[in-house]
Amino acid sequence: MKVAIVGASGAVGQEFLRILDERNFPMDDLVLFGSERSAGKKYTFRGKEYEVKLLQHNDDFKDVDIAFTSAGAGTSKEFAQDITKYGAVMIDNSSAFRMDGDVPLVVPECNAEDALNRPRGIIANPNCTTIMMVVVLQPLEKISHIKRIHVSSYQSASGAGAAAMAELEQQYKEIINNQPVTVKKFPHQLAYNVIPQIDVFQPNGYTKEEMKMYNETRKIMHSDVKCSATCVRVSSLRSHSESVWIETEKPISVEEAQKAIASADGCTLVDDPQNLVYPMPLETAGKDDVFVGRVRKDISDENGLTLWLSGDQIRKGAALNAVQIAEYLIKVGNVK
Repeated sequence: MKVAIVGASGAVGQEFLRILDERNFPMDDLVLFGSERSAGKKYTFRGKEYEVKLLQHNDDFKDVDIAFTSAGAGTSKEFAQDITKYGAVMIDNSSAFRMDGDVPLVVPECNAEDALNRPRGIIANPNCTTIMMVVVLQPLEKISHIKRIHVSSYQSASGAGAAAMAELEQQYKEIINNQPVTVKKFPHQLAYNVIPQIDVFQPNGYTKEEMKMYNETRKIMHSDVKCSATCVRVSSLRSHSESVWIETEKPISVEEAQKAIASADGCTLVDDPQNLVYPMPLETAGKDDVFVGRVRKDISDENGLTLWLSGDQIRKGAALNAVQIAEYLIKVGNVK
């Protein structure tokens, strides 16, 4: 089993290395790819040093079985044919192919089998906020069909990459030292602030990030559910959170919902608000599961439920989900 990581020097690329090691992923060889800026960098994996190769239009992927790509949509589109032409499975962490009809969009806890039908050899990893939400909603969908979702996300700097995380830390230092604040990765200063915009605005007033949650949720869950989202960047460093309201066809009690979430793969129930116990980014960072709390009836809708979730955007929201897809393919013998 030969594995490739495209975008090895980025935040998600580095997380791939950690997760593959932690989970003892079954592989015999590893090759790392990057841009001209990162080519030549060296990383140690399982006691062996690997040098990042420059990603080029050539036959470098000829012997690769699984390629994890996380270098942006433009790079994924440009190099997809090079990566897949010899049979490698491309598990792509960008937005390049998510809504293409012939590319499965997969969250293993929800629709692992979709990964088996990949005419182009590509499997898309969904948007981070979508991944975390559907992992939690899938067990509730099994109780009663979810008709409508309203969600507000509270997304950390990590969602914009390693440079954005560094910028947030830099901003706090600059503020403390009464220095001019550096603003490059976000539309406004993020330190001591929240920004009600992630990605660019669309003609309907929603951002691309918000429309991803609408479209991707329907594709993953094979559902006609309607999702209205407001995505907000907050000044936490790592882990995203979401406040979610759902309307189901039939009422679901709080107890039913808590039991379903607690027993679902990829979920951990942390729900004791009377004792101030609920998920927070500070505690969910670095963890694999999506943590859920504050489950309660929506007092404005008899068929409504409200809940709060938090999860690590770089792990389950990105690298871990992709690795889980690969693990499923290996388990069912569906890799070349």
